[in-house]
This record gives sequence, C-alpha cells and structure tokens, in this order.
Amino acid sequence: MKNTSLFGCLMFTLFFAVSAPQAKEDVPESLEGTIRISAEELIDLLDEHDDLVIIDSRKTSDHEMGFIEGSIGMPDTDTNADSLAHHLKSKSTPVVFYCNGVKCGRSVKAAKIAVAEGYSLVYWFRGGWEEWMEKGYPVSH
Repeated sequence: MKNTSLFGCLMFTLFFAVSAPQAKEDVPESLEGTIRISAEELIDLLDEHDDLVIIDSRKTSDHEMGFIEGSIGMPDTDTNADSLAHHLKSKSTPVVFYCNGVKCGRSVKAAKIAVAEGYSLVYWFRGGWEEWMEKGYPVSH
C-alpha cells in the first residue's frame, strides 16, 4: 500500500511538472555591443538622428495590431545580413530594436545579429512595446 501511494504521489508531481506552463525568462539587463535605452531616450534619439531606423522585432501579427510610429516591422526570424542592409544605409546608421517588453527576447536576438554583422550604433529598447504603451506614447496602426 505504501508503494502505491508513493507511486501515485510521484505520478501526480510528474504530471504537474510536465503540464504546467513554462514561465518566460526575463531578458538580460544589457546586451554587449548595444546601448540600452528607455522610451524617453528613444524620443530623444528621434530628435538627434534624422537617419534613425526603428525596427519592430515582434511577430508580424503583433506589428499589424499597432507599432511605434515610423518603425519597420521586421520579425527577429527575418533579421539577417540582407534584411539589415536593405533598411540601413551603412554600418554606422543608428538603429533601435524593440519587441513586446522585458519578457520578450525577439529584440535581443535581432540586436545581437546586427552587432555580429558589424553595425556600430545599435540601440536596444528593452522595455519595448509594453513600456511605450504604459507611458501613453503615440502609436500607429
């Protein structure tokens, strides 16, 4: 009887361990080769750089529901040497990457690709869409 209840307890624990949804991990605090910015710093960058490119690394369906005005929808899965070269005039063109926020790693992946490709002014908006919306900044649809 003791073995049966131990077995049942183990099976119950195993079932919940396997079936429980996995929590998304927070993205890192910083990314080597990038400059982390806030929503306010993004606004400042827009004033400072006429050639600033903002890339929305979220899924296309997320971008279609709303985006930071002027941003280019380019999911992380579509970010590569060719797609970056298509949107950025040179390796020194300032570029900002963002995604859904601190629980989303899409902008992390995209920014790392840009750094690996030799882009030198890579900004990372870690708070992303979530921070932008919380602060009530304008969006486009």
